[in-house]
Amino acid sequence: MGRAVWATFIALLAFCCPASADNFPSRPITIVVPFSAGGPSDAMARILGERMKLTLGQAILVENVTGAGGSIGVGRAVHAAPDGYTVGFGHLGTHVANGAIYKLNYDLVSDLEPVVLLPSNPMIIVSKNAVPATTLKELIGWLKARPAPATAGTAGAGSGSHIAGLYFENATGIKLQYVPYRGTGPALNDLVAGQIDLIVDQLSNSINQVRAGTIRGYAVTDDKRAGSAPDIPTTDEAGLSGFHMTLWSGLWVPKGTPKEVVAKLNAAAVDALNDSQVRKQLENLGLQMPPADKLTPEALGDWQKAEIAKWWPMIKAANVKVD
Repeated sequence: MGRAVWATFIALLAFCCPASADNFPSRPITIVVPFSAGGPSDAMARILGERMKLTLGQAILVENVTGAGGSIGVGRAVHAAPDGYTVGFGHLGTHVANGAIYKLNYDLVSDLEPVVLLPSNPMIIVSKNAVPATTLKELIGWLKARPAPATAGTAGAGSGSHIAGLYFENATGIKLQYVPYRGTGPALNDLVAGQIDLIVDQLSNSINQVRAGTIRGYAVTDDKRAGSAPDIPTTDEAGLSGFHMTLWSGLWVPKGTPKEVVAKLNAAAVDALNDSQVRKQLENLGLQMPPADKLTPEALGDWQKAEIAKWWPMIKAANVKVD
């Protein structure tokens, strides 16, 4: 009798599981942001989540899980149930660089299912107002003339701001003293307060402070000026030719999440990105929309692998140490 009951239970499970994907979502979804509230990743996730809930018919909650350059938050998403109710937000730092820096208990490619590529963000070189330089060339001169390295805020080892700092060191021959934070939101607060010297930051994080005059912006790391900051020169124009870096973001779910669930999450994110109000909000932050043909899960997967091949050699050569 016990065996018969058990067999019936197993049969019911097999019958119910596909239905759960069909009924998805039937409760709120959590987006895990691996950085602190108030930073650029958090801002993008909240803007997208607010619109995605209209398509999905369920609330989208944002959970900030900080530490270790975002690797703790990514791990939280990786080890969640593969049912679509926990979605991981990440970017070049968390889903590429961290694999070259940290001893992770997960694989950034094989343990995750890509959902969608999100808007990208050129970086901007910014300093506290007390720095005497007013142009990028003057800033580089000031940095080289210092008896001790300038302090550069980052969101932790392997974060986008840290990779950009390493890239800046490679391009200029300057050494920086990195000051890690749990996100570039708090790093920016300290820059405004004059506690650190500079950040190679996401444009979306710094642009409002640059506009307000509380920090100084020198150049954006793109080959064209940003629509949200047309008065700020490119690195090419400012004298650091070829110094280009775009911090892209994306959404992932745990490996084994049903394809139907991934498709629903992808469709909700694409709907959000195509919404005129959402686009305006994101573009005001300096974010650049991905091309329409790059909005599939497969496109994000291919892009992530290509970025690993591009950035890992430089990161490993820098011999980054973490506690």
